[in-house]
Amino acid sequence: MHSRSAAQEAQTPASSPTAARGVTSPEQGGKGGGGGPGELEWGVVSPPCLRFSERRKLRLISRLLMEHIRLPKVENVRLLDRVSPRRSRVGTLYLTATHTIFVDNNTGVRNETWVLHSLVCSVEKPAATASGCSLLIHCKNFQVLHFVVPREQECHDVQLSLQRLSQPERHTELYCFSYKPNVDEKERWQEWDFLDLKADYSRMGLPNSLWKLSPVNQHYKVSDTYPSDLFVPASATPPVIVGSSKFRSRGRFPTLAYYSKENHAAICRSSQPLSGFSARCLEDEQMLEAILRSNPRSEFMYVVDTRPKLNAIANRAAGKGYENEDNYSNIKFQFIGIENIHVMRNSQQKMLGVCQLRSPSMSDFLEGLESSGWLKHIKAVLDAGIFIAKAVAEEGVSVLVHCSDGWDRTAQVCSVACVLLDPYYRTLRGLMVDVLIEKDWVSFGHKFSHRCNHLVGDPKEVSPIIDQLLECVWQLMEQFPCAFEFNARFLITIHSHIYSCQYGNFIGNNQRERIELGFWRGLYNRFDQGMHPRQSQIAHLEQEWSVTQKAVTFDKSPTAWARGNDLGLANTPQDYTDGFITSSPCQPKAPDGSRMLLTQDPSQTSESNLSNGSDQESGIADVSCRSPLSEDSTRDPDSDEAAYSAA
Repeated sequence: MHSRSAAQEAQTPASSPTAARGVTSPEQGGKGGGGGPGELEWGVVSPPCLRFSERRKLRLISRLLMEHIRLPKVENVRLLDRVSPRRSRVGTLYLTATHTIFVDNNTGVRNETWVLHSLVCSVEKPAATASGCSLLIHCKNFQVLHFVVPREQECHDVQLSLQRLSQPERHTELYCFSYKPNVDEKERWQEWDFLDLKADYSRMGLPNSLWKLSPVNQHYKVSDTYPSDLFVPASATPPVIVGSSKFRSRGRFPTLAYYSKENHAAICRSSQPLSGFSARCLEDEQMLEAILRSNPRSEFMYVVDTRPKLNAIANRAAGKGYENEDNYSNIKFQFIGIENIHVMRNSQQKMLGVCQLRSPSMSDFLEGLESSGWLKHIKAVLDAGIFIAKAVAEEGVSVLVHCSDGWDRTAQVCSVACVLLDPYYRTLRGLMVDVLIEKDWVSFGHKFSHRCNHLVGDPKEVSPIIDQLLECVWQLMEQFPCAFEFNARFLITIHSHIYSCQYGNFIGNNQRERIELGFWRGLYNRFDQGMHPRQSQIAHLEQEWSVTQKAVTFDKSPTAWARGNDLGLANTPQDYTDGFITSSPCQPKAPDGSRMLLTQDPSQTSESNLSNGSDQESGIADVSCRSPLSEDSTRDPDSDEAAYSAA
């Protein structure tokens, strides 16, 4: 959602919404294809494979989307202020293929409010009143809009239109295929290439005599949810790897996630073994033995199951389960107790329901927050990351992490451990651009399309797993603000783009699917507003970092370093993306000795600040909303959880 002022609309005809970035009003043809103002340019729109023969098909899809618009324009619509319902703005509501745009009728100050259809979670139409028919739009970025439409039939038409436009049925209906950024053709082609994650492994000192890059998963023939490039122990032969994959759920065999070149300890990840009550696999046992031998300074290794023990035992009845210590030599098994996707979904719904209360007392708010269990779940993820980080940094012991399928809780705790262990992952490029989210989440098969509800699908597959990672990083930032290059605004921006579908980074469920669909990544630049306040000024950067590292080439052009003029008017996460520089002003090299962050108990942090998850500097005016879905926790055999605890 965006709000725009008259100064930004000086060249916009007064009769229609801004034709910014290719979006036109229904009066101008109704073909919506662009983003709102001040967008962080994460990617480009059409992948090369769709550039020629598919162009006509995409135009046809855009026309088909326009056919779902029953009423492109509604006049005399009121937009209510949730804080002060008596305050409202009267204007015209436009529906395009990609946005719903509210244009204020105030002739003195021209304001537009943009709502991207990909961000719409639900559209509700309460009972009509004498003043009109209400329309509540709940967004995935926790924004809520309350419109009052004069006539019920118009409100009904708008509701049906938004419900269809916000629930695409195929990938080509997503916004990233109609968004048209101002980049040249060469850049459009280049930025859809795969991100080379080998550079991060090279930074860790790999490959070496202990770890090698294995071609076993080329063409995704061993595990279709794993990336093609995987590091495994040097002593692991292809038959051992393939045999281990057959004994692991979804074929996700143990592979390297993080390596400490200081003490040779490693963090590996996999899915649960298909052990049942008594099954064993010689190749899988040899695989874990190879991981142990890859750390010559340790006589044992940890195997961390992030699930509650009750869940893991229940999975044994389905032929899955966890490792039997009697069959694996020199392992120490540890259960963590992070709940499954269904519990997390319901917990977020309860927590956000508390935030939606109009005038709660402090005691009611804190009681509701505690009963939601949200902070308890965040603490569980942090505790798991701390355990793994201490095992690697202090004990020098390698760790194998898994949950059920290895793409939800495993990604969470591995990422938290990496943030604690390595300062590079606390930089802009380390967190988002080059490594952590791209590697541990996008590349290793976190199901973004299912978990974030990008397409119409099973509502029980939706869960705020990536939201919890961002919250964990925010919790660490609150305790160690000077240890991070970025601030909360950057995390809010990431969250917004995960759900917006404006770029191809978070579309699809795994690397193979993205290749088959023909799209992959985007631009990761223009970061200035997402930097930590102490690192936002070029003068300070030059002064402080010249002491500790080699000279850095800075882009001092006015265009690159100018801040957006509309920052003071911003009131949504997307509005903070304007003014991001075209390249990161610094690419700090991680020091040779990693410094692990030692966290405090998250329960001692300010619960009132956690309740909205916003940065006090950000100017977020409204963060209350409902959770994306409200289904009860039920057994879902198709999700990554076949069982979950009675609690």
